[in-house]
Amino acid sequence: MPSSQAPGAAQPKSTPERDVTPRAEASTDVKSVMSASEIARAVTRMSHELLELAGGAEDLVILGILTRGVPLAQRIAGAVSDTEGVEVASGELDITMYRDDLRSQPLRPVGRTVLPGSIDNKTIVPVDDVLFSGRTIQASLLALADLGRPANILLVVLVDRGHRELPIQAHIVGRSLPTARNEQVRVSMTELDGVDEVTIESETSTL
Repeated sequence: MPSSQAPGAAQPKSTPERDVTPRAEASTDVKSVMSASEIARAVTRMSHELLELAGGAEDLVILGILTRGVPLAQRIAGAVSDTEGVEVASGELDITMYRDDLRSQPLRPVGRTVLPGSIDNKTIVPVDDVLFSGRTIQASLLALADLGRPANILLVVLVDRGHRELPIQAHIVGRSLPTARNEQVRVSMTELDGVDEVTIESETSTL
């Protein structure tokens, strides 16, 4: 049967089908792995291990790598001082200008290095919160080489999460945490964050 629509008349537009496929939504799963009391015990243990490894507190210089390595270094220095009954030198180490990713991220804010004195012929203890690829520690060694000639360097970290990209290992570790490469390990310190805690954050998808 011939169409009753007049020649040249506009054809009715078809309505596109709606995509009813449910979309995945990303959420962040946060797991607490170290409490304030566990961090405190780790600091106490690390300070004793440091004394044993260094053979005492003489000529020790404990340097916190900015940012969260600084309060950790201060706590370890305080614990060593309490044990030995002598004041242990501590300071802050900024490694910004020695990072190997500086060219790709040139606008990083530069901090300051604060030394309690010469590091020549001293046992230098760089302290960091998390040991991951090893690149931050590489930068700290380069910074120290520009500042003097230590007799010895002992690396202390609160958390070793693995996935090293350089042949670097810590002498003293608060806790080794197995992690996936795409997870984030967050260290919170009361001095900077209002709480002591270590968490692992991972992205999860839900429909």
